[in-house]
Amino acid sequence: MKCMKSFAALALIAAVAAVPSSATAQGGSKPTVAVLPFNNGAIGAANAELQPLTKGIADLLIGELAANPAIRVTERDQIQKIIEEQNLTKASMTDAATAVRIGKLLGVHHMVTGGFITNGKGTMKFTTRVFNVETGEIEFPNPASKDAVVTGKVDDFMELINQLAGKLNSGLKLPDIPARVGEVRKEAAKKVPYEAIALYSKGLAAKDAGNKAEAVTLFRKSLDKFPAFEKAEAELKKLQ
Repeated sequence: MKCMKSFAALALIAAVAAVPSSATAQGGSKPTVAVLPFNNGAIGAANAELQPLTKGIADLLIGELAANPAIRVTERDQIQKIIEEQNLTKASMTDAATAVRIGKLLGVHHMVTGGFITNGKGTMKFTTRVFNVETGEIEFPNPASKDAVVTGKVDDFMELINQLAGKLNSGLKLPDIPARVGEVRKEAAKKVPYEAIALYSKGLAAKDAGNKAEAVTLFRKSLDKFPAFEKAEAELKKLQ
């Protein structure tokens, strides 16, 4: 019964998350958001090991934000295409001017950047910064605020992403996410194991590098860890 409820909840999430994509195609006046790959602040050997999370975190955050039917969120593949066309490096994507330029190319209102660090003891911290693409100014967080910081255990990785999305939504004063949808996403976030996320992130990195076979293998392994992982299943279908 628990398994059935889990799949039902995830099905609801997938249905709601599909709304912004449709809205994007139709245009409209909804607030638009894009998320750049996160910066890897891990030190030493952990830096290389955790590098794929730069893509995974951004993509999972996109999914959490996209659950709000009142906003439009740019898909990761579109952002990656711009990054490749502009020949951008990891370092350049942390630059404010570059973030705003990408936002203009994507035609969005809010450009989200961020980073993560870990203490090597099972704790991770996410930070974000959002630029108003029209003015180029930082619109979130307030200079004196810590609202854009989320810290917690790596084992609660997806829950941290969910919390971060909530802070961004409220901090940018975006329309509220429907209460029921928010509850479903919060509960679903508790079910996704970090191992599945790590494999999924490596799959995204392999995909972007053009290693299709490796990406397929990694997405399948991610699904082995968590069969209800909609993100991994969707990426696998794209490559098959």
